[in-house]
Amino acid sequence: KGVPGKRCGTILLLAEELSNCRDIVTMQLCANKLDKKDFFGKSDPFLVFYRSNEDGTFTICHKTEVVKNTLNPVWQPFTIPVRALCNGDYDRYRNGDGDRDRGSHGARAGYEVLGLHAGTDPPLCLQVLNPRKKCKKKKYVNSGTVTLLSFSVESEFTFVDYIRGGTQLNFTVAIDFTASNGLPSQPTSLHYASPYQLSAYALALKAVGEIIQDYDSDKLFPAYGFGAKVPPDGKISHQFPLNNNVENPSCVGIEGVLESYLQSLRTVQLYGPTNFAPVINQVAGTAAQVTDGSQYHVLLIITDGVISDMLQTKEAIVTASSLPMSIIIVGVGPAEFEAMEELDGDEVRLSSRGRYAERDIVQFVPFRDYVDDSGNQVLSMARLAKDVLAEIPEQLLSYMKTRDIKPRRADPE
Repeated sequence: KGVPGKRCGTILLLAEELSNCRDIVTMQLCANKLDKKDFFGKSDPFLVFYRSNEDGTFTICHKTEVVKNTLNPVWQPFTIPVRALCNGDYDRYRNGDGDRDRGSHGARAGYEVLGLHAGTDPPLCLQVLNPRKKCKKKKYVNSGTVTLLSFSVESEFTFVDYIRGGTQLNFTVAIDFTASNGLPSQPTSLHYASPYQLSAYALALKAVGEIIQDYDSDKLFPAYGFGAKVPPDGKISHQFPLNNNVENPSCVGIEGVLESYLQSLRTVQLYGPTNFAPVINQVAGTAAQVTDGSQYHVLLIITDGVISDMLQTKEAIVTASSLPMSIIIVGVGPAEFEAMEELDGDEVRLSSRGRYAERDIVQFVPFRDYVDDSGNQVLSMARLAKDVLAEIPEQLLSYMKTRDIKPRRADPE
């Protein structure tokens, strides 16, 4: 397809709808001896892939980068969902629907590229044809060639595929009991709960936990506190069980976690500092025991302030990034949370002592951004849960993909 100042080859792909196809295609192409005269004397080639629509129109589904100043370009490999490329209809190309209108540029390329899935191996050489020259010049052969260097198809699985296949989400809670939260008996405290309203901590816990618990079959949630002096000797602890049971820190359901949390507020002394690393390492140790994809751990940390053990926390997260786990951090109160943004790793991959996190496993949100102006706690919780849990599916999929773990087949009902 000629565009002033550019050189472009077009591959037209014809297909029918196959809605359940989740395969992805990765391919790389190059060209050789492209004819400069065909395209305004320029030598900046690129390829455009079209797929046909049911109404006879064509839609661009991929365009390669421009390779400048050459008639022998090698384009970078690219990956595209099969549904976007050809609506998942591999049979169309094997059946050879030769009578259907395929346009004037590169139709043959569309046939042979998808024919690879029927058993043809790369490299495959495709002719670049100029229809006008082909009609007018008897000795015309082609205007160059495009070669498919590599081609592979693999299945792309979803979060639901793994859940249906038996992957269990294991939910752990860690709550900040440092003195900066204020005395729980005072209305100004972030831990204060009136007879008519839950505390910010309780709201965040219910918002996230009540959704995650639906993916946890046993509904048993280990729950810890950190930053408090605990009985009987008043030692500072950064991973004390809220149910006061060191051997079995699990609470029954989110209501059980809330009950243990409120009981702990009455028995421990809020103190400090704010250390995350101990509880992260605790959950990471559990996650490291089963890494075959059957178990995935989600740690919810609810806190009010600046981390005291930032270096240790970064080290713990970098180590945990290779394990089947994610970390959700909800910040409550008016504090600034710049350090939490660094841990989130959305913009810059987290690193520690020269090691980079294998995956982004942290999601941070400030609770104040989700408080409804009308005071509607249900609406606030719904907004918080939606954003807090948004990254968990992709984080789980990234772990499974890096380990080449495929979902197990769900048992027939």
